[in-house]
Amino acid sequence: MAKQTKRSTSTRSSSGVWGLNKVSFWLIVAATILYAVALILSACGVSSIAVSALQGIAAAAMIIIVAILAWRYVRPKPAVWKVLYFVCLLIIIAGIIVPLVIG
Repeated sequence: MAKQTKRSTSTRSSSGVWGLNKVSFWLIVAATILYAVALILSACGVSSIAVSALQGIAAAAMIIIVAILAWRYVRPKPAVWKVLYFVCLLIIIAGIIVPLVIG
């Protein structure tokens, strides 16, 4: 019975990683579709607002997944790592929002 308990525990812990891997893969597929549609719309001369919106949605989804993974890495680290994490997120957000406001 001890082997069955150990086996089910290892399966359970690896299933979380598999779920994250699956989400990451399908996010790449969805982003590819959004970027392809944006490319086609751009080539057809559709307004740049629609193209930018599709690209923004794809980029935001990928940034969210990466931010979650990064937080899992940083959470057990000392405070300086957490400060670096939040500073990087703020710069990324500013890099996305400021060009939208200026442009």
